Amino acid sequence: MDFQKKRDSNPWQPHFPITIKSTKEVAGYNTISEAFRRLDFRNAVKDIRRFNYICKLIHLIISQNLTTLSGCATKVLFALLEEVAGQVASNQQNIHMLQAILQDLKKTMRKYYCWGRPLGSTLLWEQHLQTIERICMFASSIEIKEPKDDGSLKLTHLPAELIREILLRLCDYRDLISSGQAYDVMQAMINEQHIWRQLCCFHFTRQQVRHAIESFKTKSGRPMRVDWQEVFHRLRKVFGLKEEYADSLFLCRHCRCLFWKSFGHPCVHTTRQQLNEEEIVGNKETVDYKVVVPECIPVQPQAFLKFFSL
Repeated sequence: MDFQKKRDSNPWQPHFPITIKSTKEVAGYNTISEAFRRLDFRNAVKDIRRFNYICKLIHLIISQNLTTLSGCATKVLFALLEEVAGQVASNQQNIHMLQAILQDLKKTMRKYYCWGRPLGSTLLWEQHLQTIERICMFASSIEIKEPKDDGSLKLTHLPAELIREILLRLCDYRDLISSGQAYDVMQAMINEQHIWRQLCCFHFTRQQVRHAIESFKTKSGRPMRVDWQEVFHRLRKVFGLKEEYADSLFLCRHCRCLFWKSFGHPCVHTTRQQLNEEEIVGNKETVDYKVVVPECIPVQPQAFLKFFSL
């Protein structure tokens, strides 16, 4: 990935410098509410490439860290969740994500109560509860409407070969199941072994898949026909699924900044490396230097939370 090119092509790049560890000279810490603001999460929700990443992050915070958030961070989180609900209602997509988040939010809220009310500021939590109620009412009013018949081509008009290629590009098995429920032709294709085999190859290593296949052998040692759908679900329960996002946060190891992959970041770190021998021209030294692209690593939602004291 050419991060240097992205840095030059994006005049405004949301980024957030973080403190990896404290020292005697620097006693720093990272606040998640400030990270949400500096990384422009509220506008990122409107970007289809970053929507899934943010939803996953919100879901993790609500299910694991809601009770440890500060009042400011909780307020920012619920405002962000309200933006997600508005985006879902606008696009009529990813409703299942919003429903899963709200379901876990209700479970967490029941655990959050102490002596009949949530811990913390009563006034602040009255505002939070009003926001949650508004989001739940908004989510319950969302209805998926069938597009109007304006004579344009629909999914049902596509040949079977193209529909199969669409299914092969879905990495979430739940999307496959939902597709089969929506269209009979897709349901017939989902039952094909090839689709589930490709899904296994995407999420798991060859060694993991080979080990699962060996378990299908009978006691007599004769190999049986492999049910790839069953292989996938066995591997999923043991190893979990690979997380794949169209856009995600990255960490620059040089300037210690979190930034979006699609935007890059204004990293000023360069490494001076002498490529040629010094040449004296007119009593001046001419030295060639090479600008080294910063080494950046992807940050999964679970890893993102580890940068903060939650």
